[in-house]
Amino acid sequence: MTLDEYGKWAATIPKPEHPSREQRLAYLGLGLAGEAGEVADTVRRGMREGRLNEDRLAYELADLLFHWVSLCAELGLQPSALIAAGPAHIEERVAARSVA
Repeated sequence: MTLDEYGKWAATIPKPEHPSREQRLAYLGLGLAGEAGEVADTVRRGMREGRLNEDRLAYELADLLFHWVSLCAELGLQPSALIAAGPAHIEERVAARSVA
């Protein structure tokens, strides 16, 4: 399954009804932030316990991906297009640090 196919599938999963697009975007954005927190907490627990639960980390990353592609779908964006643009954004930031 490609990332764009996954995004199309994720868009079919029922989500709570919200009266405005802004609320739908907020709901999905908060879900993404919540899953990022789960990823961070899994890593934090691994640091505390001296052993990272990589299976749990992979599980949380999959949830994070679901929320990210759902947000892309709500915005009408192809996930692959954002990924394709990503390297240029990162390279611009790296170049800006080199100049400063």
